[in-house]
Amino acid sequence: MADPGKNQRDGHNGAASDRGHAQNGRNGHSPGPQQPAQEHPTASQAALDARSLWPSIQSWIGGGVRRMRSQVLRRTATTGPEAAPSGGGGAPPSDLRPESRDPAASSRSGAGATETDGANPHRRLNEPSSGGSRQSLKNFLKKTGLGRKKRKDDEDFTSSAGYDADDGERRVINLNGPQPTKYCNNRITTAKYSFISFLPAFLFEQFRRYSNCFFLLIAILQQIPEVSPTGRYTTLVPLMFILSVSAIKEVIEDIKRHRADNEINHRLIERLDSGSWHTVRWSELSVGDIIKVGINTFFPADLILLSSSEPQAMCFIETANLDGETNLKIRQALPATAELLETKDLQRLEGRIECELPNRHLYEFNGVLKETGKQPAALGNDQVLQRGAILRNTAWVFGIVVYSGQETKLMKNSTSAPLKRSTVDKLTNTQILMLFMILISLCIISGLCNLFWTREHSETDWYLGLTDFKTKSLGYNLLTFFILYNNLIPISLQVTLELVRFLQAIFINYDIEMYHEESNTPAMARTSNLNEELGMVKYIFSDKTGTLTQNVMEFKKCSIAGFVYTPERTPEESQLVQNILSRHQTAAVIEEFLVLLSVCHTVIPERKEDGSMIYHAASPDERALVEGAQRFGYIFDTRTPKYVEINALGVRKRYEVLNVLEFTSTRKRMSLIVRTPDSKIKLFCKGADTVIYERLAPQGQAFREETLRHLEEFASDGLRTLCLAVADIRPDVYQEWSQTFDKASVALQNRESKLEDAANLIENNLRLLGATAIEDRLQDGVPETIAALLDAGIYIWVLTGDKQETAINIGYSCRLISHSMDIIILNEESLDATRDVIHRHYGDFKSSSAKDVNVALVIDGTTLKYALSCDLRHDFQDLCLLCRVVICCRVSPIQKAEVVEMVTQSTNAVTLAIGDGANDVAMIQKANVGIGISGVEGLQAACASDYSIAQFRYLQRLLLVHGAWNYARISKLILYSFYKNVCLYVIELWFALYSGWSGQILFERWTIGLYNVVFTAMPPFAMGLFEKFCTAETMLRYPMLYKTSQNAKLFNVKVFWIWIFNALLHSVFLFWLPLAAYTGEAIWGDGKTSDYLVMGNLVYTYVIVTVCLKAGLITNSWTWLTHLAIWGSIVLWFSFLLIYSHVWPTFKFASNFRGMDIQLLSTPVFYFCLLLVPITTLLIDVICKLVHNTVFKTLTEAVRETEIRRSDISEVMNEPRSSDSGFGYALGKLIRSSHVLISQDRRTNLESRSSVESNLRVENLELEVDTERQQRSRQRQKWRGGQMSFIATRSARTGATSPITATLHM
Repeated sequence: MADPGKNQRDGHNGAASDRGHAQNGRNGHSPGPQQPAQEHPTASQAALDARSLWPSIQSWIGGGVRRMRSQVLRRTATTGPEAAPSGGGGAPPSDLRPESRDPAASSRSGAGATETDGANPHRRLNEPSSGGSRQSLKNFLKKTGLGRKKRKDDEDFTSSAGYDADDGERRVINLNGPQPTKYCNNRITTAKYSFISFLPAFLFEQFRRYSNCFFLLIAILQQIPEVSPTGRYTTLVPLMFILSVSAIKEVIEDIKRHRADNEINHRLIERLDSGSWHTVRWSELSVGDIIKVGINTFFPADLILLSSSEPQAMCFIETANLDGETNLKIRQALPATAELLETKDLQRLEGRIECELPNRHLYEFNGVLKETGKQPAALGNDQVLQRGAILRNTAWVFGIVVYSGQETKLMKNSTSAPLKRSTVDKLTNTQILMLFMILISLCIISGLCNLFWTREHSETDWYLGLTDFKTKSLGYNLLTFFILYNNLIPISLQVTLELVRFLQAIFINYDIEMYHEESNTPAMARTSNLNEELGMVKYIFSDKTGTLTQNVMEFKKCSIAGFVYTPERTPEESQLVQNILSRHQTAAVIEEFLVLLSVCHTVIPERKEDGSMIYHAASPDERALVEGAQRFGYIFDTRTPKYVEINALGVRKRYEVLNVLEFTSTRKRMSLIVRTPDSKIKLFCKGADTVIYERLAPQGQAFREETLRHLEEFASDGLRTLCLAVADIRPDVYQEWSQTFDKASVALQNRESKLEDAANLIENNLRLLGATAIEDRLQDGVPETIAALLDAGIYIWVLTGDKQETAINIGYSCRLISHSMDIIILNEESLDATRDVIHRHYGDFKSSSAKDVNVALVIDGTTLKYALSCDLRHDFQDLCLLCRVVICCRVSPIQKAEVVEMVTQSTNAVTLAIGDGANDVAMIQKANVGIGISGVEGLQAACASDYSIAQFRYLQRLLLVHGAWNYARISKLILYSFYKNVCLYVIELWFALYSGWSGQILFERWTIGLYNVVFTAMPPFAMGLFEKFCTAETMLRYPMLYKTSQNAKLFNVKVFWIWIFNALLHSVFLFWLPLAAYTGEAIWGDGKTSDYLVMGNLVYTYVIVTVCLKAGLITNSWTWLTHLAIWGSIVLWFSFLLIYSHVWPTFKFASNFRGMDIQLLSTPVFYFCLLLVPITTLLIDVICKLVHNTVFKTLTEAVRETEIRRSDISEVMNEPRSSDSGFGYALGKLIRSSHVLISQDRRTNLESRSSVESNLRVENLELEVDTERQQRSRQRQKWRGGQMSFIATRSARTGATSPITATLHM
């Protein structure tokens, strides 16, 4: 892992950038120019009086001297004694000397030139350097604690190699005693609500919706006597019903989270209490408790390992829930506690642990164990057992709790469950606000008109009683009209949305196509508020391990001494073993190759009861290599800290492990120095071909060309390759090098760079043995899923805690990265270097042509920390958005969340995060939509997600089918709900022209209340559940159809106000056409007349018929339930009319509705208008729809019509677009405003295009002028995509199988 102590910032070198942390030993090259560390003054130091002045001064001087002595002793113990320079001068130790007085020189040195820097002549680490420096006053002030206080924002740039208990704040934990303070309990919660917080949190969530606030206001105003023209409860009752339904839904969903939390909190563990072991719940643990954890058990809190059942107090843990890696890792207790194997020994443990405060750094820990009567011992990450990890291959361990509950590193990397809202919801809120402003305007206009009308008619029309105060009061009139027009905003919209979303979630849960039979895991919608958001995803952020891969790799081939071998069913059947047994001329090389495979690794073996071996490896690659050696008869079966043993074709061999030179993304290789059974010292090295080949000895390249040719063949087959080499080391050379390596391994400053320099000294003069080829096992369907998502216009980023090379290879395997792409790798160790490289690449991209930006950006966690800093974030974000693919490696969970948040905020696009481990929870919660995979790494990600699936491939159906359908359904539901309300309730405004602006209602009050709840409730409900423009098979086959929902073509500001205008136009027809028929008032044959209510019910009937027919006009998918909803609503109104007309006097209400059915159904005007009014009203809609579907037909509509005709849809995709066809004419219109992307198979002959089956991706189908934002997005797409001629040329040259993406400007 990269050392965060080497980080630099703000243009300063390493010595000056990490303010006040030289005492930790990793943050700079010299303490001289560093700023002093923060020391928190106590209250007594802040308020000195005359009596306490002298003792305080004594205490301060004594503390300063002790700190200075502590620093010198610790540095001396770390770096070893330094030889005094000739002449007897007392030069400071090398680790304490500043490298340069010149800051520029120090900056040029990067992380600092170490004593074994390859750019300098080699000299021993303990050789004195020339020059020296005296300690400055600033340095003295730093040592004595009087210097500048450390800023809070310096936290991320602190180091953790060494820890001083006197530095800053710390946590003190007493062993077997009461704690000095009360710490956090061990109970965790991931639920959104508690019993106490539910009501305020739920109400806050509900009343964030402007519509609910509006209806609450209306319900309150209706309680004012003689103000409401519609009654007191016509708004309050529906509002209470809406809130109740929403509350029930939220309770059901949160109960699931509470159950998952309770299952974890109620797990049992053994705790040492008063000299005996007691079984307690996890939630009952507290800091300082000593517990016993058994094999295959999760650690309930962050523990310090005291002892274990294994020799030397080792234990093996699996951290899949933390970093996504399923390999086993070794933890080892301090020698001081390794012998605490019995209860009585643990009970006698006295002293305290001093450690850093809880933080989110997974790979860092600083502490010290101070046992009574013993020397303090440093505690590091090797002694920490983190919550979320599992104990493996170890019978038991004893540990002491240091962090519990929400303070554990796992929970620190989790964020609180957010209250997410969909983009459609936010847009609806905004439009409701605009409608509210219109409503206020209408109220003011109506109130003023009433005021003017009353003044004009108060004397002449004395019989109306217009002289009372209420009639003349503008305030009362405003309230009356406010209540009268309130139904412009549909009160039933929210409850309809809640119910529809809930049922849509059930559709997702019961989709058999997303059911994983092997693990018996269905898809699960854990929240239903984001169903339509699934149809608008633009960016996907994916974890790698367990999400894209199965963590299963298979050894396929190997090249040894110029010959290729493949494993057979048994070792004896393989040609490789036959060559060994027959003593082929390459037998010695083959044996050395297999020994290297079976020895050079960090794999941990586990022998099962049946005698078979299970290997736990740091990476799937290592496991595959060891298993490959096993298939050739070289079985690795024993590992201790000192040696490894193998069974080589029946002969046991022991290799003493002298040194392990670990793999890093910078080194790209891993080496092991061993003493062979015949007492020879050898270096086994495996790594990338580039780093191995440049280290080969001149006499060690016998098979260079043959191996290189085989590597190219393996890579062309999509296999992952490694080169293997060996070197013989003389004992005297090893002894000298060992001193150099040991000194570098205990250095507290720049340890990684010194170890790398030391490794460079020994990893040379290698002799090439051969190469290996491994097939990486992706999850089923991952390449196809990623290809479909890319075709749908979705950008996929991979955020992983795994190694850089592994992530890049997975990118190739899943076709996220093509062989035609250039790869930019950012591995920087300072802020300045990161700034320079980002600016350089961004400048290159901006100054180059579009075709040069077909690149993949790969960045590691250390560089990402700098790139996400305030002054670089914007530039880094622009660079990432220009790249086609972004892969972030070795990132922490919080960094994943920061990347997701950066893209979400900067692009305003809908983002989706998908992962399977607890390390993915933070990014899942930060994204607009979080997807958890119910995999082998537990259920933490699934519990924190919005939707959970069993396999990555199900994401394709979840987005392209359910997402697109739900977006279309919710969009139509919302638009139609506003349409039908405006149709009816604006008629009250037209009626006010004839009622003297009195606020008189045209309709009976309960028919007004039931309009949304009963008579027009079913059509939007049917739309929200059953509407679909294409079948699921078509949506999956042609992912470009997803672009309609992704680009918000069905619901945006423009579409919304088109619908509102359409509703206003319909309301004009629906009021004035019946009014024209009712002008004579005598609409019966006997010449009788009636009151305004007959006119109101005529209009009401035509409104219901019209809006139901409008629902049918916009419906694409007719089912029997759709028919029932549309025609049933009309029948329901007539049934209500017949029943409600005879309620009075049996029930004491609706007296003015008595006999209304007879009045309506007995006049021929009613039947004539019943036919004329709806047809006339909808005639304009029918004409517009006909013209649109003929002349301006979109690809989606063409595909749907093809489905209806049951024709081959590929004909639509490939048909020539001539100007003599309506669709061709429409596409001709699109020349100036649209891009069409044609995606086809690279292997297809480009010259015979007439016979090619290609996929048409329409990026913009609307005939509208691009906004500035759309133009910028299009320019970015142009940079990403490249031109057809360039890509086709490169594709033909590479011969890869990924699809061609060409851009045609139409």
